[in-house]
Amino acid sequence: MIDPAQPLFGADAARRLFYGYAGVVLVTLVAALATENYILLGLPLLAWVTAQAFLDFRPLFYLLLATIPLSTNITLPGGFGTDLPTEPLAIGLTGLFVLHLARHWRDYEAKRFLHPIALLLYAHVGWILVATVFSATFTTSLKFSSAKLWYVGAYFLVPLLLVRTPGKVRLLIHCILWPLLFVAIQTLVRHSLYGFSFSDQFRTMYPFMSEHVSYAACLSVFVPWLVYLRWWRRLEEKSTWWLTWVIFPIWGLAIFFTFTRAAFVALFVAGGVYLIIKWRLLKPALFAAVIGAVLGVGYFVQDNRYLDYAPNFDTTISHDDFGNLISATYKLEDISTMERVYRWVAAGHMVPYRPVTGWGPAVFLEYYKGFTVNNFATYVSDNESQSGIHSYYLMTLVEQGFPGLLIFLLYVLGALVIGARLYHEQTDPAAKQAIMAALLALVVVDAFNLINDQLETDKVGAQYLLNLAIIVGMGCWRGEEETELKRVDTGGLVTPE
Repeated sequence: MIDPAQPLFGADAARRLFYGYAGVVLVTLVAALATENYILLGLPLLAWVTAQAFLDFRPLFYLLLATIPLSTNITLPGGFGTDLPTEPLAIGLTGLFVLHLARHWRDYEAKRFLHPIALLLYAHVGWILVATVFSATFTTSLKFSSAKLWYVGAYFLVPLLLVRTPGKVRLLIHCILWPLLFVAIQTLVRHSLYGFSFSDQFRTMYPFMSEHVSYAACLSVFVPWLVYLRWWRRLEEKSTWWLTWVIFPIWGLAIFFTFTRAAFVALFVAGGVYLIIKWRLLKPALFAAVIGAVLGVGYFVQDNRYLDYAPNFDTTISHDDFGNLISATYKLEDISTMERVYRWVAAGHMVPYRPVTGWGPAVFLEYYKGFTVNNFATYVSDNESQSGIHSYYLMTLVEQGFPGLLIFLLYVLGALVIGARLYHEQTDPAAKQAIMAALLALVVVDAFNLINDQLETDKVGAQYLLNLAIIVGMGCWRGEEETELKRVDTGGLVTPE
């Protein structure tokens, strides 16, 4: 068993770091007083944060979790976009994990880090790297692949190392819950000033959320964990009034006023999957879903039948009322829905040109306009916002080829099947229900990805990987390990017992 209290440096090195830090404080204090440049006083803080990261990166990890709902996307000089502060934290944590692995790799548990779910994730990332090598625009794909690596490092591998007990799972959940609740409350308050207007809703999320779909997905993914927290507190015979009468209504209102159709559908699907897992019907249900999807695609492709569903350019418009939006959706007159179809048709035409390795990760936007069909054009087909394909599965097919899509489906569906098996095998109630909550959170993201591409955002993609790590960790958890873990987990990576 790996000891999460194992240090990156020994006691002697830690002592030298302490004396070095004291020296830095004295030197910067004297320099600040002598030059009256008091910005220098920030150097000891920077040095402390750096030393703390190397000596015990758990606080850095929990800080990363707390900043997921609060992060903001900025564009740096040169057009490079990043999420602050989550992306720098994720890069730093991944680097620290690599250092920890290099020092203690013999103690890493194969049952966790070589778990079947972990291997499926590694295969998915591996093919992304292969597709990057053969990309039509290598530099664009390399940026995507690099980000994927530190996402996996920070949000999957680090949690596998640190989140090992049901108690640590609850700590993880609370780190995300309260900042996300703050974002939901401030959004509702600001939205109320606009009379909860559908057309003005986008004004209320800045700077925490870039658009309403990501916000809705972030809230929806967390719903199973709210239910888990209520279950856990009732198990411990603690009051749940603040969950039942305060947080649940706020959460429900926040999701409703995102006016996001995918959120309602995804939560409905998650409720159905809960029953399917409980009744041990997940495998036949997934088989039926895959067959249905194949038949559906075949129906529209055969004899170019999809052309019969081309929209009317003049009547396919945006809507300022949510009720009108729902009505327009099934009439094929909603601009967001038909713009999706416009890009899906283009994607379908791109696939035959690069069916094996795809066009390369993250390059769809650079090439799709050469494959569009004018019959499906809408008022927003110029795509000034540079939004993506709006279907993660189709995006994977276009950018990573048929092998990439197959590996991705094995990864996504395999995680559900293996997770359901772990749920039924687990005897510890807290770990068992944590696995169920994580599975339902995965289902919510999988449903969103049918008509969206949210898996590479820090709001949703991070939670997806965290839930994968929870399934693996709680699947491996055995209650009798608790005494041993309490003995070795002292709360610091420097002074293990």
